[in-house]
Amino acid sequence: MTAKTKRLLDEALQLPPAEREAMAGRLFDSLEPDDPEAETAWQAEIERRIAEMDQGTAKPITWAEARQMIFRDADESDPD
Repeated sequence: MTAKTKRLLDEALQLPPAEREAMAGRLFDSLEPDDPEAETAWQAEIERRIAEMDQGTAKPITWAEARQMIFRDADESDPD
């Protein structure tokens, strides 16, 4: 994450929850245009993951753990 991105994130985190939610939704929507093939692929991935959970072959983690992993990976790939 660049310094500029970190500043934007810090500013966004100061917004009221409803505004953060709206911003997050807009950002998320900007990442993937409506694509029927992508939707089909995501549905298959969701079903695969549910099956793994049902079979006990996947180890669930908490959102806090996932966030730590995401931010750690982002920090490690940031050239700044």
